[in-house]
Amino acid sequence: MELPVASDGIHLAAFKPRVPLSVATGKATPGGFNESGYYQCYGDGSSVASNGSDALTGYETLDAPPHYDFYANTEVWGRRRRFRPSLYQLYANPEDDSRPPMYEETTGERMEGGGDSSEEDEDEQKEPPPEPTRFGWIQGVMIRCMLNIWGVILYLRLPWITAQAGIGLTWVIILLSSFITGITGLSTSAIATNGKVKGGGTYFLISRSLGPELGGSIGLIFAFANAVAVAMHTVGFAETVTDLMREHGAVMVDTINDIRIIGIITVTCLLGISMAGMAWESKAQVLFFLVIMVSFASYIVGTIIPATPEKQAKGFFSYRADIFADNFVPSWRGPGGSFFGMFSIFFPSATGILAGANISGDLKNPTVAIPRGTLMAIFWTTTSYLIICATIGSCVVRDASGLLNDTLSSSSSSEDCISVACGYGWDFSECIKNGTCTFGISNYYQSMSMVSAFSPLITAGIFGATLSSALACLVSAPKVFQCLCKDKLYPVIGFFGKGYGKNDEPLRGYLLTYIIAACFILIAELNTIAPIISNFFLCSYSLINFSCFHASITNSPGWRPSFRFYSKWLSLLGAVCCVVIMFLLTWWAALIAFGVVFFLLGYTLYKRPAVNWGSSVQAGSYNIALNQCVGLNHVEDHVKNYRPQCLVLTGPPSRRPALVDLVSCFTKSLSLMMCGNVVITGPSPGAVKEASSDRHVSWLNQRKVKSFYRGVVATELRSGVNMLLQAGGLGRIKPNVLLTGFKKDWRSDTPQAAHNYIGILHDAFDLQYGVCVLRMREGLDVSHPPQSHVNPGFDGGPESISSNSASSCIRTSITSSISIDPEIQPNTVFQKNQGKKTIDVYWLSDDGGLTLLLPYLLTRRKRWARCKVRVFVGGETDKKEEQKKEVLALIKKFRLGFHDVEVLPDIYQNPQPVNVHQFENMVGRFRRNTNPKQDSDSGPPTQQEEPWMITDQDLERNKAKSLRQIRLNEVLQDYSREAALIVITMPVGRRGVCPSTLFMAWLDFLSRDLRPPVLLVRGNQENVLTFYCQ
Repeated sequence: MELPVASDGIHLAAFKPRVPLSVATGKATPGGFNESGYYQCYGDGSSVASNGSDALTGYETLDAPPHYDFYANTEVWGRRRRFRPSLYQLYANPEDDSRPPMYEETTGERMEGGGDSSEEDEDEQKEPPPEPTRFGWIQGVMIRCMLNIWGVILYLRLPWITAQAGIGLTWVIILLSSFITGITGLSTSAIATNGKVKGGGTYFLISRSLGPELGGSIGLIFAFANAVAVAMHTVGFAETVTDLMREHGAVMVDTINDIRIIGIITVTCLLGISMAGMAWESKAQVLFFLVIMVSFASYIVGTIIPATPEKQAKGFFSYRADIFADNFVPSWRGPGGSFFGMFSIFFPSATGILAGANISGDLKNPTVAIPRGTLMAIFWTTTSYLIICATIGSCVVRDASGLLNDTLSSSSSSEDCISVACGYGWDFSECIKNGTCTFGISNYYQSMSMVSAFSPLITAGIFGATLSSALACLVSAPKVFQCLCKDKLYPVIGFFGKGYGKNDEPLRGYLLTYIIAACFILIAELNTIAPIISNFFLCSYSLINFSCFHASITNSPGWRPSFRFYSKWLSLLGAVCCVVIMFLLTWWAALIAFGVVFFLLGYTLYKRPAVNWGSSVQAGSYNIALNQCVGLNHVEDHVKNYRPQCLVLTGPPSRRPALVDLVSCFTKSLSLMMCGNVVITGPSPGAVKEASSDRHVSWLNQRKVKSFYRGVVATELRSGVNMLLQAGGLGRIKPNVLLTGFKKDWRSDTPQAAHNYIGILHDAFDLQYGVCVLRMREGLDVSHPPQSHVNPGFDGGPESISSNSASSCIRTSITSSISIDPEIQPNTVFQKNQGKKTIDVYWLSDDGGLTLLLPYLLTRRKRWARCKVRVFVGGETDKKEEQKKEVLALIKKFRLGFHDVEVLPDIYQNPQPVNVHQFENMVGRFRRNTNPKQDSDSGPPTQQEEPWMITDQDLERNKAKSLRQIRLNEVLQDYSREAALIVITMPVGRRGVCPSTLFMAWLDFLSRDLRPPVLLVRGNQENVLTFYCQ
């Protein structure tokens, strides 16, 4: 082929991929989308040149350059979303009239005419939806996290912890707490940057990483913990207000009831701020932040100002090296005076790092804001804790009386003074010895107020810290709970998922949080509320760290966080530390937290919600399954571990439920079951979609059948089954037994159909498969007459397998692909309890033991357990008892538990003439006329052209086998009319000696006119049973 040169007038720029007008502008082309240009092919070079640059040619295909819309799940307002063309559109013949819509993900209305233009004009005139309030990383995450981390412990307990543990160990406590929260922050940052983050905060991060099972349970308890935390912080605020009132002699009722009254009023005001919207809530948080900053400044200035006598009497002497040295070492006091006792008190003040992540839906760019804001908040709060610990420990002694008269006089001996304050002219020895000191950092919780330049600012800081934390929790709980409700993992709670306004505010969730908080405020006891909350938060931190570790260890290609400064082993260490700390803080609260998690986990595993978030648990399951499958390659097969791994030719499984149920009885939780479906048609997207449709798997799951499904597209049934026989399975987990239904319409169907059916059995034998054929009196197919491109079954009706050219050229649409509703679950005899019936096993030929193994596996199921297995074998009349003992001894060595054996000498008798005559009539249609006069004519077909035809020589060669099948049917009629199931060794017709129709007649006559289901079994002549232990 000669390529055109530039002088021919061809310019490649004219043929670059272009987006159709209706896609680029959002307007539909009048009269429908014009597809013709996209399917033109090259003619000759002149036609391309003559069309000019406006022509659409075969070069300008639907191929589109990469675009954001192809990967996004949402649309951008103001323009039509683009869709990637399907593979079929790129390679299909443009002259094919049955091509799919232009864009595979587009609805018909978009591409088929565009709708009314006036309606589109109205849509264009509409204003864009109002943009909700969004926050950056400083206001949305850093400030919010810092406010949630700072709390009453900073102001009221940190000086006391410093007095107990000393400055050195207090720094260790602070850094250890920050180390754990820092690791959690790194893990949170990694998870938050592994894809687009929506609303739901902690729940969203964990559930999308670990899946709904753990994510749902943590989401529920985390939302509840935040709701209770509102009560904890509000009670802390109310206690401070109550103390101030009591100092000034103002009491409403009593201390407990005053806390309740003030707490309820406070949480009601906070609810009003929250329901006013995120904008108002954020402004309130900024105000609280400024108040806390001013209180810090007041404290730092106070440490620098020289101490007044009043402050010196209370133990404050400004910065002194010997005070720092004295306070650097621990001085444990009281029953809780230990390192872990102080750690348990301080650690809750380091939590709160998820406050920013909890409002992820209200952030401008969560993947940037969450890592940056969270880590900066951890850094600055840790720094503030370290500074306050060092400064308070350098300025204030542990014990002071607060009395101005306790100065060290010249008359008193300095040797009797036992306090570091002695060096500064103060003697607090008496109160130290008596234990009556009321000031100093060991005794006075308000030491920061005493040190500060203006003590009311510290009180304001306490108010700001408690109220900001309460407000943050009051906002976090409904946001997390709303996302959980929308996912519909648990019943009833969906009512609270409704959002209002442009910010989708969960007003119902706010009210629920308010009610929970109010109930816990009525307890009015901070020490009762705090332990449970701390353990719930720690449980969340542990799972976040584990989520990061698990996602990393699975090596999933989808784990690609843009935040790189994390370590999977650090995350695992953080998860373990969180669990350990949970039990160190309060062991009973830790047990409650884990109990709730496991209960909700069990519920979710039982219900199996229909969600798929691509979790790391799925990736881990794949890794485990893959490694186990590969590991099996290193293990040789052993007869002791033989399992019947079944390829079941069901077609669409919903059409032959009885076949599915029977095989499930002896493979469930034991071995492989694979339902095979052959879609008979030429290759097309519709046929491939039908073969791989998920609704078949959904039907199996709904029926609680543990089975795989595999569909293939082939021009005929036999070639499709051959694909399944050779390609089914993975490694050593592959089928070794073929199960199919009996083709009861073989006489009314074409001879080629019966020949292909027997050919499938021969193909299975060639591949060393065992073969089972199930026949039921009422048939197996419960569907209506099947559509033409669905594979014909094996059990009667109008189904057929045709070899003519017409059948191989069938083309049908996918709309008529199935005739039974996947939701319908018909009942079959194999689902019922079989009671005390019998399973009759006719072990007439030794096939390796498969004929015995399958009934044994059936009796291990509850519905078959009460059935008695009777084993029938052939024998001679004069040796009947001896042969019975031999068979019983052999079965006993196999440890099958079968004790009823019967020898049948009459199977070798001649059948009744009437039955022989019926058999001859059955095969009469397929008899070849061998009249010598016609041999010379050119009319009759040869044996190669019609291999299913039966000659007189074929009948004579196979006469003994034919008579035996006729006689066996008479024996079955006599012995097994009331059995629950008949299992019989299947005869084998020799290829080239026994025509396929004669073999088909054997199977038909052997199993005809029997009420129980009949399972014809033939192993691959290799042992599947052994009585050896190695």
